[in-house]
Amino acid sequence: MPPIQLSRHLPQNPLALKFPHFPANQSRPFSTLASFLSLCTKPQHIQQVHARFTLHGLHQNPALSSELMDCYANLGLLHLSQQVFNSITNPSLVLYNTNLRISSKFGEFERTFSVYQEMVKNSIFPDEDTYPFVLRSCSCLSDVEYGKNVHGHLVKLGFDSFDLVGIALVDMYRNCGDFETERKLVEGESACDLDYWNSLIFEASQNGNAEESFRLFERMRMNKLEPDSDTVIYLLRSSVDMNSLQAGKAIHNLVVVSNLCKDLSVNTALLSMYAKLYGLEYAKLLFEKMPEKDCVVWNIMVSAYSRNGYPEKSIELLRCMLKSIGWGKQLHAHVVRNGSDYQASVHNSLIDMYCECARLTYARKIFESLIDKTVVSWSTMIKGYVTHDHSIDALSLFAKMTEEGVRVDFVTVINILPACVNIGALENVKYLHGYSLKSGLNILSSVTTALLVSYAKCGCIEVARKIFDDEKINAKDLIMWNSMISAYAKHGVWSKCFDLSNQMKHWNMKPDQVTFVGLLTACVNSGLIKEGQHCFKEMVDNYGFQPTQEHYACMVDLLGRAGQMNEAREVVKAMPFKPDTRVWGPLLSACKTHSETRFAEFAAEKLITMEPKNAGNYILLSNIYAAAGKWDGVAKMRTFLRDKGLKKTPGSSWLEVNGQVCEFLVADQSHPRSDDIYTILRNIELEIKEARNKSSGTLS
Repeated sequence: MPPIQLSRHLPQNPLALKFPHFPANQSRPFSTLASFLSLCTKPQHIQQVHARFTLHGLHQNPALSSELMDCYANLGLLHLSQQVFNSITNPSLVLYNTNLRISSKFGEFERTFSVYQEMVKNSIFPDEDTYPFVLRSCSCLSDVEYGKNVHGHLVKLGFDSFDLVGIALVDMYRNCGDFETERKLVEGESACDLDYWNSLIFEASQNGNAEESFRLFERMRMNKLEPDSDTVIYLLRSSVDMNSLQAGKAIHNLVVVSNLCKDLSVNTALLSMYAKLYGLEYAKLLFEKMPEKDCVVWNIMVSAYSRNGYPEKSIELLRCMLKSIGWGKQLHAHVVRNGSDYQASVHNSLIDMYCECARLTYARKIFESLIDKTVVSWSTMIKGYVTHDHSIDALSLFAKMTEEGVRVDFVTVINILPACVNIGALENVKYLHGYSLKSGLNILSSVTTALLVSYAKCGCIEVARKIFDDEKINAKDLIMWNSMISAYAKHGVWSKCFDLSNQMKHWNMKPDQVTFVGLLTACVNSGLIKEGQHCFKEMVDNYGFQPTQEHYACMVDLLGRAGQMNEAREVVKAMPFKPDTRVWGPLLSACKTHSETRFAEFAAEKLITMEPKNAGNYILLSNIYAAAGKWDGVAKMRTFLRDKGLKKTPGSSWLEVNGQVCEFLVADQSHPRSDDIYTILRNIELEIKEARNKSSGTLS
């Protein structure tokens, strides 16, 4: 290798070197065209942008030419990359470094030497970015003599104090077998300092030298240093620069091993990596398991769905994000700040958002501030009250709506009916039924189904069936069939459930998973074990449905009530996914009924883990301990409830008498005629006992 003549003289005019023949006044900024380069994935696209550079007089711009060289090289067109470099009248240091980096990266090590020699010959002053590429070429060619020559130049210029240059020197001497020189260089490094290595990895990543950052990480591990969050984040950026999902997944494994899974910044970097490298499934799993999510995390995931061609998922995720009151308030402030709050639709969306976030007071303030309330405004606010069990407020607002002469539409009817059911206001259900008939809303199956369900829940199963029968067979959709089956199931009329199921088959109406939930519920309430097992088997074998938590919960409840505890446990064991509270709850109740104390403790432990603030689980386990005579367990549960400040929500019943709704709690004496009520209840109790005694005498 010929010796290198190094000059320490700089060019007389640095600006002339940096921007040779660059037009003084450009018709347009080059940033617009430069942004197109990142989108180019085919050679013809790059060539079109290249032609535009020339057309607008930007072909001599160092920054643009450097990007252009990288684009050609990344597509494997090294000859075109070199042609771009050769077309520059007076290449700058930036362009020389780009040429050196590309030559080194793609294995053109001999050309790296010639470029470096040309650079020195033309009196282009090297910098700290120049030497790692030249030294790597020496390392790959095992040319220690040329490496020593370069080492002398960089020492003369004072670049041996730069970390990346020092690392490159150590690697070069090691790979060339000069271990003595390597040892001397290593002794001067801060090899045991993690911050030192992080700074090197960061510098390599920032300079676009992704492969170098991984080589530095390997060296760091050789020095027995464990990575921290900064190390991982820098390596994830390098994975994206390398367009390597495999490298990113390897770093994810490192995150798990290093116990950095709870670090928000690390999780954000991981999510960003998967999103940018089209690992959407991995991003989704990571997002779901993240213990903490900030606005940046949500934005990355929303963008990922959009970029991967799932706009519906993107919008759905955005709605979920807005259910967080923090983001919702930010959006509200943005709306006000930008003057978008003059539209009724915007106010209605804000009302809906605050209702979704359980901030009914905020929602009501916006509602009251509206001068021109639309039917959507009223309906949205009513729906918010109903969703959060403020049935009285919902009915009061509905009454105000009708008083102000606002025409009630089918959405409002559907929204307000559950409020009537929740407080047992049967007269209100009848009023809405009459209004629907008068307004012609009953032609909508959604309204008819809502009325059917409301009557059934208020105990008027005959009226519900009449509504069902009055509907034309062609107008009965699957939801209506399911609603009628579920209504009979909850009333314990199992024979009607199976009659309807047979009618569905007769009319070629294919059942769905909800249908089988209704049929299984009927079997549970009627104690029909064989029928329930047949129904479960038919759902899987004949219709190919995968049982859900609700189906398994019904089977566990059915077997548990019948005392078949072993069979119930086998059903739980056979589940292909983890049981939730819907399964463990019935099992715990069955344990109480049949005094299965040992298994009750196991089921209660599962329930308490899933619902740590549900006092009912602790009380149920306490009662099981009491029935088994385990008073230490009872004391433990009671103490736990007291220390945690947990109380069971008392049950209540609603009854409508002469248009007035009355609520009753356990041992409640708040009603003005409570003495008369309890007198009647005692009389009924005596009559039941007498009837039971007569029945026992007849049997004997």
